[in-house]
Parts: sequence; C-alpha cells; structure tokens
Amino acid sequence: MVTESATELSSPALVLDGVHAYYGHSHILHGVSLRLEEGRLLALLGRNGAGKTTTIMSIAGLLTPREGAIRMFGRSIQRLAPEFIARAGVRLVPQGRRIFPSLTVQENLAVAEQRREGKSPWSFERVYQLFPRLRERHRQGAGLLSGGEQQMLAIGRALMGNPKVLLMDEPSEGLAPLIVAEVGRAIDQIKREGLSIILVEQNFKLALDLADDVVVINTGRIAYAGTAAAVRAENELVTQHLGVF
Repeated sequence: MVTESATELSSPALVLDGVHAYYGHSHILHGVSLRLEEGRLLALLGRNGAGKTTTIMSIAGLLTPREGAIRMFGRSIQRLAPEFIARAGVRLVPQGRRIFPSLTVQENLAVAEQRREGKSPWSFERVYQLFPRLRERHRQGAGLLSGGEQQMLAIGRALMGNPKVLLMDEPSEGLAPLIVAEVGRAIDQIKREGLSIILVEQNFKLALDLADDVVVINTGRIAYAGTAAAVRAENELVTQHLGVF
C-alpha cells in the first residue's frame, strides 16, 4: 500500500496537465502543461499578456480551470478553494505586493503564520534574518515602508506559511537595481534550502541567474520548456519568443 508520504516523495512538487482557463468567455490558457520538480526553481517567462499571471492564479485557486489537472506532490488541487490550497502548502507572493498597509510589519507576518514540521521552519526570527530591514521596522506600519521593503515583507509573509511550493509573481517589478539584487539574493537563499519555486519575472537576467528550469508561455500556450543551463548556453532558444530582450 502506498502511503501519502511515499506518494509525495515520488511525485514532482507541481504538475499542470492540459490546463484551460478563462476570464468570462475569454479563453486565456490553452492546454498549459508544465512540471516543477521538488527543490528547483522554474522561471515562467513570457510577454505581457501571455498568460503568466493567469497560470499562477490557476495554481493558487484564484481562478478555477475549466479543463485539465493541477497536482501538488501527486494530490489534485485544481478544484480546491484558495484557502485550502494555501493550507496544503502553496503560498503566493502576488504581483503588486498587496501587503496590509494598516498593519505593522510584525502583524503582516503574523496573519500568514502556519506551522509545519520540518528541519528549519520559517518563523519571525528566520524572516528577520533573511531581511534585516524588516527587523528594524517590525513595529512600523507596512504602508510607510519603501517599495523594496514592502516586497521583502510580501516574500516574508508567504514564507511564514511554511510553503511546500512558493509562487512569485514579478518580485522585482518597480524596484531599484540595488534592491533587485538584494531580493535576488534572498530568493537564491530560499531556493538553496530546498523550496520548490515558480518565478514569474520580466527581468530576464535575474530569472536566468536564479532558475534551474525555464518555461516560456506565449498567447496562453507553452512555447518552450527546458533547462536554464541550455538557455544560458543559447539565449535565442527563448528570446525569440519574448521579443523584448
């Protein structure tokens, strides 16, 4: 008999299989299939409007696919409500940060806290070690933080849920280069600890520096899937689909 834990050990962190998603009557995702292996970072790239955020929203349960399957460690999640998907271990760093501006930094982290068993679970202290600026401002209203600090808080808030899969939607958007570098170092550290990550990112260099695998989506369809090493060796494998790099 195969136990749930054994199934998790033998299954990819996340699989999308033939996912079709719509906004009203608008067909956005056309049979999207991708695979995130445990402990790896998959960069999901594409032009504006290609379907990247729709893919992320479908995984997080904020949009229910009409067809196809989404499985996390072998467990079907595509029909679950967002709160149950979050409890199962999927956490989202949304585009635009969406922190709670009327709460303090510490309160923003506290509302997302979910404890799980593990060697080094995420806690207030570990988030503050990752982002020392948040420790300095832990009693400050989140709405008074700089854009970069708010992005750090959005990442820290997701980590407080101790996710099995982390979804990151444009974490470098609107940030100064020095802050982008700091956020990039934090993502790299998180990845090195074994967290499975899907990163949606317009900053091609940042995405490629961090990624183990690359998927390019174009008009709601997968245009390319391969390793980041292959893309580094031959950038035109993906740049022809992106057009802006």
